[in-house]
Amino acid sequence: MATATPDQKIDITNDVCPMTFVRTRLKLETMTAGQVLEVTLGAGEPLKNVPRSVTEMGDEVVELVEIADTPGTYRLTIRKGS
Repeated sequence: MATATPDQKIDITNDVCPMTFVRTRLKLETMTAGQVLEVTLGAGEPLKNVPRSVTEMGDEVVELVEIADTPGTYRLTIRKGS
């Protein structure tokens, strides 16, 4: 499957856990099923916890890649579940 074009984007690189997940969840709650959210996040706890938490909440992690020109920063693409 090709990478989905995001409907919304947020940058949580300056946030710390648990706010990283809280901001991601709040944004997802404003979206409809099937829409795509692109999240920019840092390494460490956010990289470990946000993808796991959104999956547990019923959303799909479409892609998780390190941003080439910004080492230690990642792009997480999420498709909102039902």
